[in-house]
Amino acid sequence: MALSDFLPDDWRDATLLGRIDFGDGPTPVLVRGGRIEDVSKIAPTTSDLMNAFAPGAAIPAGEDLGPLEALDVRAVWENPEGAAAKLLAPVDLQVLKAAGVTFAVSTLERVIEERARGDAAEALKIRAQLGERMGGDLRSVDPGSEGAARLKDALISDGLWSQYLEVAIGPDAEIFTKGPTLSSMGWGDHVGVRNDSHWNNPEPEVVLLCDGSGQIRGASLGNDVNLRDFEGRSALLLSKAKDNNASCAIGPFFRLFDDGFGLDDVRSAEVTLKITGRDNFVLDGHSNMSLISRDPAVLAGQAFGKQHQYPDGFALFLGTMFAPIQDRDAAGQGFTHKIGDRVRVATPKLGVLENEVTTCDLAPPWTFGVSALIRNLAGRGLL
Repeated sequence: MALSDFLPDDWRDATLLGRIDFGDGPTPVLVRGGRIEDVSKIAPTTSDLMNAFAPGAAIPAGEDLGPLEALDVRAVWENPEGAAAKLLAPVDLQVLKAAGVTFAVSTLERVIEERARGDAAEALKIRAQLGERMGGDLRSVDPGSEGAARLKDALISDGLWSQYLEVAIGPDAEIFTKGPTLSSMGWGDHVGVRNDSHWNNPEPEVVLLCDGSGQIRGASLGNDVNLRDFEGRSALLLSKAKDNNASCAIGPFFRLFDDGFGLDDVRSAEVTLKITGRDNFVLDGHSNMSLISRDPAVLAGQAFGKQHQYPDGFALFLGTMFAPIQDRDAAGQGFTHKIGDRVRVATPKLGVLENEVTTCDLAPPWTFGVSALIRNLAGRGLL
């Protein structure tokens, strides 16, 4: 399996930012003109690289490591111990942020989770009730507008209002911290769900890369793994539903904005999802970014500004319209992950992010934190 099979269709014309461990620690790399460049001597981290060069500025050439096709990286389901390198998540010091409830379909699913209290069977009944009462469509509502306020009043009077609807059509987006710095998994690695969760799913998303001044510099693919039963019991359990070992994946690379790729490509992206289980279960889904309720630039603007800064930059998950309701086992029980599920998130201009599901306790423990990164970079003479 060649890494190039997982890159954007036009990857030879793209500028890709990533991180690779060649055996001595994380190394920031650029892929340009089909070749890999080690840029660690220009900037020791991807965060530093984005802060060192303004948008559109030319980044000097790094050490040429050869054609990308010659790079030997392997996924966990292959034979990774024999590989010459490991592809890491393309973020390091950036904060991992996420925007929630940004699509009408996922908004209704969050309302259903809240009312079902984590019961998948009860969710089936509530979904039908909401569809009948509301028509199941919030796409025409402009968040924060007078029309949204009138709809809120009507839903309150009908007893249908929810805290999820507040962030979906109110003035303030839901922006939360997905996980600690350096905790994200990369392409070909495991993603984890808690072993005490019985209702969970992947969330295929586009992820923005923003520098320390809040400017959007590029985009990648992400899997914002979600535990529907935990969050459904209480929104105050969001951290347990979202922030767990191996519960976040980004990759394979960030595609940097240039003349051939920009924010309009993000706005029009069609993100597909394919889940293949060891039990021969197959689920296909998609998320069309043109249906997002808040523009990606607006979401990035709500994450960063006078009220909050991220000097090392941040990665921002933009949310998903994908909410799997296809039954996997018993009728009415909906979808949930099983160990060994292969999750494939894709869109032509960003490539393919593929991971294999395990439980958080069985995934390798996270041991390489910020202090370990600093010691590693210093030991390699990069600081």
